[in-house]
Amino acid sequence: MTVDIDKLRALLELLAEQDVAEFEHESENVRVHIVRTHAAPAGASYAMPAGMHFAAGGPHAAGAAASGSGAAAAAPEAEPTDVLDVTSPFVGTFYRSPSPEAPSFVEVGSVVRPGQTLCIVEAMKLMNEIEAELSGTVIEVFAQNGKSVEFGQKLFRIKKA
Repeated sequence: MTVDIDKLRALLELLAEQDVAEFEHESENVRVHIVRTHAAPAGASYAMPAGMHFAAGGPHAAGAAASGSGAAAAAPEAEPTDVLDVTSPFVGTFYRSPSPEAPSFVEVGSVVRPGQTLCIVEAMKLMNEIEAELSGTVIEVFAQNGKSVEFGQKLFRIKKA
């Protein structure tokens, strides 16, 4: 199994930054389970925590690079530069409003500013507000209210102001 150390380091830093104590993600043939027993200072170097497990379920690791055959891989579609996709920082349950009877934080067409709450992702019984990083207009909502979201899953698309 091949592990992308830079992606792993970025994941560990994000989990520390968000103060997430436990994280688990499983894809087709890779399972990552991270348990943090204490908070590490931002920018700290990480050794493999005792609670971190990798399990390969097949001959190819998820996210592995394309084979070195020189064949052209399908190029990802070019993302427009005037939009930002807001993604989930962890696995959890997506909520568009603070309570079932309250209106959604944002709708398609809503104008947002930095720091404005877009949604809540519940992870390990903690309600985590996901905030806008820039000013703009919500042009698409990808996640469904009350449904599970994965780490890195697109939640919103915002057209930059």
